[in-house]
Amino acid sequence: MTARHIGHRKFEDLMSFLTQDAALLLAPSGGMVAAGVAAFHYRRKAVRAERRAGGLEIRARAAEQQVAARDAEAGHLAGIRLPALVDALNRGGGGTHRDGGLLHAHLAGTPVGKAYAGVLEQVSALATGASERAEGASRAAVQAVVRSFQALVYEQQTAITALLESQHDERVLEFAIPIDHAGSQLARRAQIVGVLTGMWPGRQRDDALLLEAVRGGISRIRDYRRVRITGERGEYVAGRFVEPVVLAVAELLDNAARHSEPGTLVEVWFVEAHNGISIVIDDAGIGLSPEERERAAHLLSGAGPVRLTELRTPPRFGFLATGVLAAQYGFKVSVEQQSVHGGVRAVLHLPRALLARPPAQQQPQQPAAAPAPRADEPAVVPPVPAEHPYPVAGDGLPVRRRRRGPKPDLSAPPPAVPPAAGAGSDLAAFLRGTHSARHLSADQEPSS
Repeated sequence: MTARHIGHRKFEDLMSFLTQDAALLLAPSGGMVAAGVAAFHYRRKAVRAERRAGGLEIRARAAEQQVAARDAEAGHLAGIRLPALVDALNRGGGGTHRDGGLLHAHLAGTPVGKAYAGVLEQVSALATGASERAEGASRAAVQAVVRSFQALVYEQQTAITALLESQHDERVLEFAIPIDHAGSQLARRAQIVGVLTGMWPGRQRDDALLLEAVRGGISRIRDYRRVRITGERGEYVAGRFVEPVVLAVAELLDNAARHSEPGTLVEVWFVEAHNGISIVIDDAGIGLSPEERERAAHLLSGAGPVRLTELRTPPRFGFLATGVLAAQYGFKVSVEQQSVHGGVRAVLHLPRALLARPPAQQQPQQPAAAPAPRADEPAVVPPVPAEHPYPVAGDGLPVRRRRRGPKPDLSAPPPAVPPAAGAGSDLAAFLRGTHSARHLSADQEPSS
């Protein structure tokens, strides 16, 4: 009970006491009694009015507190909750961000609380719709640019290939080969950007040796001379997965070469496992911090969606595109280990399902048919050997099998082989008829 209520109570007791005394003193006189009763009646009305005024004052104070709470809640919505929602949308969190909720919990469920929740939902829906439209427009624009760019690059590579095959001048070849190599790098960059927008890598190949797929990746990077392959492998990669593996290997090698000293080697070797085979890439760079390693593992997993409008500035496509390829084609890429040189160890694991059987061995050719006997000589039927190199049909003739082997891809120009030092003079010598240079492997440099 407040001091005001206590004062009112004491005043009422006092007035009641005085009224009773006045009534006793003035009892003999009827007029005095009437006056006392009237005074008591008006006093009671005054007390009731004062109580009502006190109640109104309490209500006014409560209303003021309610208005202050709503004002504070509006400021909290504008200054905290809406910026947090926008930040979550910008970071790709959508409407699943951690909302701190109302500043005053007692407003939950009230019209004000429901109205503020509705504002957040509308802002989230509008921002999400605008983001989706912007992402769709960005993808369409990038895909159109990539398609036109790829067409020009392939046309350039075709022209350079024709030049290399028709010219024997070593000066011309010396300048043409680096242009061809640069064109292959441009084609790879265009393919990677296209992969991020959901485009197909762009080349269909037949089954290829794993070693040749790795060499194909080496031929598409700038610092190809620094890559050293250890070990020979006889496994084949299924044709559907050859180009994705080549692209992924090229991106991992390019990342390893660019983030290590120019004079160091990038080593590539193979580890055969029960469930497949792994391509291991070791560099001697500065390595990755725990935070960078965690982010790289997330990108290489391909778990999150790729949004062009949310890429960092400047954008980094390597790990992101490799993760997209890995998730789409079923291989795994990781950078969770440190290389023996203190740099980064990247591992690309190919499951058995992505490998193909080696093509059938070339069958020996059938000997030439013997000349027909003369009319005056009896026909001699040679005995049929127990094991014939070809299956025999019902009519006794051998049935030839179709040889399985790589078929030329006529829809795309052949991949460029990286130039080596003095390549112009060597290629000129090759085109003049040097047979030995024709069989040089892709990772050997011709002698000058």
